[in-house]
Amino acid sequence: MTNYKRIFVIVLDSLGIGAMPDSPGFGDVGVDTLGHILDRMGTLDIPNLRKLGLLNLHTAGEMEGVEKPLGRYLRLGERSNGKDTMTGHWEMMGIRTDQPFRTFTDTGFPPELIAELEKRCKRRVIGNKSASGTEIIEELGEEEIATGAMIVYTSADSVLQICGNEETFGLENLYRCCEIAREITMKDEWRVGRVIARPYVGKKKGEFRRTSNRHDYALKPTGPTVLNALKDAGFDVIGVGKINDIFCGEGITRTYHSDSSVHGMEQTIEICKEDFHGLCFVNLVDFDALWGHRRDVPGYGREIEKFDKNLGVLLAQMRADDLLILTADHGNDPTYSGTDHTREYVPFIAYARGMKEGGALENKDTFAVIGASIAENFGVRMPEGTIGSSILDQLC
Repeated sequence: MTNYKRIFVIVLDSLGIGAMPDSPGFGDVGVDTLGHILDRMGTLDIPNLRKLGLLNLHTAGEMEGVEKPLGRYLRLGERSNGKDTMTGHWEMMGIRTDQPFRTFTDTGFPPELIAELEKRCKRRVIGNKSASGTEIIEELGEEEIATGAMIVYTSADSVLQICGNEETFGLENLYRCCEIAREITMKDEWRVGRVIARPYVGKKKGEFRRTSNRHDYALKPTGPTVLNALKDAGFDVIGVGKINDIFCGEGITRTYHSDSSVHGMEQTIEICKEDFHGLCFVNLVDFDALWGHRRDVPGYGREIEKFDKNLGVLLAQMRADDLLILTADHGNDPTYSGTDHTREYVPFIAYARGMKEGGALENKDTFAVIGASIAENFGVRMPEGTIGSSILDQLC
């Protein structure tokens, strides 16, 4: 068995590949993020994803797979009860989530929660509804600046988001209010996956612009993950993008904030030039945040093309003892109704220069094969209570 010195896991956030059997129970019928993008757009300029086997795994539109794909590929089902970022990422690293996080999309947050937040932050709350972040800033930004109120909103995700103008509300004050909101929403009846600080600048409508000083306050994983096992054993665990926030810093030895998915890939390419020993875990959020939730099919398709271009650069730099795994954490079909994530299978595509051959592998019913395979590669034991079985012997 080949043991890889470095493993790169790149999560194309929300790039699902078709409905799971239980999808109707989540309100998702006939969903297929990648397939419907290809159906609408016909073709995408994705030569690197194609040669690794993505279109052998999931064909749609006018595109077909290749005769001899370089990667090993399969579908992963989700065993956890959910279809959100944290549930998906935690399962990759061994945690099964049975109690889903709360969403407040239809009603906003309950009066009792808002009252406690106002009292402790000493700010009046405005908004309190499901909205696009950019749109609610345009709607309420001037009022927030004029009155000192606090813009609170949610989305289709399990999140409580607070907007604050960096020049008038203050960045540190915004972070303080988000820390209070995180504490309040630890209660079971208000349990949200993340509280997010959404700072912006500008003085009036048409000038408002969100900044890169976003900060996520996530719940800690419900137990140790493969990341903890790797860190405790002395391996590098490098997080790029939202990874550090998703795991609340647990098991991370080094983290990089990304301004965009393109930036995240550029960071990953630079990390690939380093001589580390362990895991580089990457989340590329723009597929989901910019295009999936906004139901923008062309935007999503162009984002996949941008990723493919940088994927080619990364592949050229990979060493003989590197393993690359491409996957997703849930779906977000931009052709589907509403703005929510969609319950879907996700791709698993693995590539290493020394692989004997590419081709299909047997589909698995949990994302946790990723963490289990990583643990076996580095010779660390899966933490007690985690799930997942390794397929490392098939990735050589």
